[in-house]
Amino acid sequence: MTMSDNRSAASMLMLLFSGIALGATGALLLAPQSGWRSRKSLRRYARRAGDGLRELAGRAGEVFEDLVDEGKDLAEAKESVLREAFEAGRASRKQKRKRKKVDT
Repeated sequence: MTMSDNRSAASMLMLLFSGIALGATGALLLAPQSGWRSRKSLRRYARRAGDGLRELAGRAGEVFEDLVDEGKDLAEAKESVLREAFEAGRASRKQKRKRKKVDT
């Protein structure tokens, strides 16, 4: 899974839960029920939304950890490439110095 896939999955989950919460709240406010039944239903939906948000927060934490791991891997790979290039440059410089001494 790539970083953009992780981000879009988390965004989609957040949008889904937000839509569910807003839709449920709107439906309950417009429903022809008594006040105590509406409040009871709202509490039930709020608990479900809270559970969903906790799940989403856990998933977001996992996505964040995956992104950090991918970033570390990328940094290590780039560091390795830079180190190899630096060593190659250093070796090339030494060879040029040796050639210069031999030519003089």
